[in-house]
Amino acid sequence: MVAAVLVIGIVAFRRPLAQWLWPDTRIQQLLAQGERALSQGRLTAADGSGARESFQAALALDSDRSEAGDGLARTGLAALAQGRQALARDDIGGARRALELAQRLQVPQAQSDALALQLRRYQAARAGLDDLVARARQAHEAGRLDGDPDSALPLYQRVLDLAPDRLDALEGREDALQDLLQQARREQAGGDLAAAAQKVRAARGYDPGHADLPASEAALNDALQQRLRRAETRLRQGRLAQAEEDLRLVAELRPDDPAIARDSEHLAAAYAAEATRRASDFAFEDAEAAIARARAWSPESAGVRAAEQAIVRARQAQAPQPTLAPAARAKKLRQLLARIEAAEAKQHWLTPPGESAFDALREAQSLAPHDARVRAAATRLVPQTRACFEDALRANRVRGAQSCLDAWQALAVRDASLADARRRLAQRWIAVGSERLGAGDAAFAAEAARQARRLDPAAPELADFQARVRAAEGRDR
Repeated sequence: MVAAVLVIGIVAFRRPLAQWLWPDTRIQQLLAQGERALSQGRLTAADGSGARESFQAALALDSDRSEAGDGLARTGLAALAQGRQALARDDIGGARRALELAQRLQVPQAQSDALALQLRRYQAARAGLDDLVARARQAHEAGRLDGDPDSALPLYQRVLDLAPDRLDALEGREDALQDLLQQARREQAGGDLAAAAQKVRAARGYDPGHADLPASEAALNDALQQRLRRAETRLRQGRLAQAEEDLRLVAELRPDDPAIARDSEHLAAAYAAEATRRASDFAFEDAEAAIARARAWSPESAGVRAAEQAIVRARQAQAPQPTLAPAARAKKLRQLLARIEAAEAKQHWLTPPGESAFDALREAQSLAPHDARVRAAATRLVPQTRACFEDALRANRVRGAQSCLDAWQALAVRDASLADARRRLAQRWIAVGSERLGAGDAAFAAEAARQARRLDPAAPELADFQARVRAAEGRDR
């Protein structure tokens, strides 16, 4: 019985078993298949039956089989022959595909270069290069240098793609690029830096070695730097719309400039402050417009979050309050003042929502804005949140310091010392994060990098710290 089962198994699985016991059989089959395909001119096939695929499969099974390597070499030479034959019968597409196959199979470069030269000359003869050069000259004389396929530079490039050594096309392109860069300098002098940058980029694409290009790029970079300084000046002057226009232009043309991140954060903070001021006047349409612009520049900014909370609270404060009898109003006010004190004792400045000191204060202000006790509470909360921040920062409790800073910003958005506080907290996040990273806590270090970038993207130590965090995260994967 056992013998019968064994015989049946061998018969049923004879091919896989033979290939497992005698892998040379499969290699011989692949080599024979490759030779048949080669003799039939089927050099490559998507279904794997071409000569290239068969020889490569044999080589994969045994990298030492010289027959497979020799078969691939002969396939490459056959591809060159097919390419020459395709040219002879005006089949440019077939010649190009054959050349690409020969190059992938690493035929001798001199032989593939010879076929490539034949192909270019054939295309050049068919393309009417003299006519293309004449059309390029006419376009140049008409001032149409670039921008559409019939302008001078694209036409010259078509000629040079087919005949790289054609002197009249090289000289024509040189002159056209010189004029293009002169146009860029005129546009730059007129303040149109976007148009100037587009022309400089185009010139580099046509000829990165053009003699006028380095000076043109240097002049453009100087102009962009001046525009960035103007944006910073306008930002300091409170001319936010004009500063935004300048900064957006520089960000589009030089997105990797480290100053962009810093100035984006400052612009977002200025718009967030504007949103808070508008909300305090209950001008909610203007406040929403300002906060939208702030989010566009730095959506994770602490100032943006604080301004969003200020808008919500201002809306709540403006909501109609139920009419209360004097006794009920007095009782409600006492309850709110008690909630403020209880939240202060727990240092619940902004959270939990509805139970924080700030929420109770805004409700008390809407109920009795002129009450001396309410005013005293408002005056008292600002230094307490500032003290909370400083205490937490001294103790290296960065999360606690962050919470206190958020409350401080919400209560006193115009406080001039907030900018320094954000910088100091960013530095402390980096310092504590570096220490925890050294102890192997990559998750905390990643959080520290995010918080520091949100608080002060221009912190000097940030780039190095972020690189170390990314390296640590890469090792942990």
